[in-house]
Amino acid sequence: MQQPFDRAAEDIGNSIHFEHVKVTIPDQRLATLFYIAGLGLTRDPYLMVSDSNMWVNVGRSQFHLPDGAPQVLRGHTGIVIAGREALLDRLASVAKKLEVTSFAFSERNDHVEAICPWGNRVRCYEPDAARFGRITLGIPYVEFDVPVGAAKAICAFYPEIMGMQAELLNGDGTVARVKAGKDQYLQFRETDRRLPEFDGHHVQIYITDFSGPYRRLRERGLISQEDNQYQYRFRDIIDPDGGRHLFTVEHEVRSATHPMFMRPLVNRNPAETNRTYAPGHEQWAWAMEPDEYDRR
Repeated sequence: MQQPFDRAAEDIGNSIHFEHVKVTIPDQRLATLFYIAGLGLTRDPYLMVSDSNMWVNVGRSQFHLPDGAPQVLRGHTGIVIAGREALLDRLASVAKKLEVTSFAFSERNDHVEAICPWGNRVRCYEPDAARFGRITLGIPYVEFDVPVGAAKAICAFYPEIMGMQAELLNGDGTVARVKAGKDQYLQFRETDRRLPEFDGHHVQIYITDFSGPYRRLRERGLISQEDNQYQYRFRDIIDPDGGRHLFTVEHEVRSATHPMFMRPLVNRNPAETNRTYAPGHEQWAWAMEPDEYDRR
């Protein structure tokens, strides 16, 4: 008899891809030292190449860093990037040039935490298929600090309003874990620490049912910006049962028909330098090698 398959394990929900985190920055040189030279990521060679914005590729996702007063995400971004020792060497190599900023980095048991020149935290993990899916470079999650008592209602908001799967986890604090794509999540971890005011940073997702969430958000007065035919935004997450405000972070919501949906991104191999150059190894393979997935 053929073995049964868990078909629900492959369900994604309405959100099919998490693309970028956006925070404004005041200095592209310092951002280049941190994101490109330090973390080892890649500046997008095609779009936003002037001095008013820079896009930084992380596998199939990005950081967007337009010019402006520094914004700090209330939480942290998780990235998968192979080569812990090489990462530590790169971060150490830029430390002196960033010593008058908020830059710092430290080793933890399962990750390296790096802090950008303006205070944004990035947790860098080695590839782990069981934990993050079959990626060697990417953004598997973004985590936000939210007030105590908010996570359960956040778990109701995303399925009911956005059509996105969500679950409530209890372990190291209470966490609402919302599926934003294949092996990608928005996480909302409760904390009793005082949270700073929202400063305008955002995250961006692609969804398949584009009009349904729009209609439900608009009925509740939650649409904050009408961008174009393919994109709108909202900021406030509310309890769908009664409308209590829970948390604010801007969501840039795009349709799967958006012209830039799943645009191929260039990812360089940071181990390649003029002294270590080997033809054919310039680009980073963002996903793991093939296996016989049908037999798993």
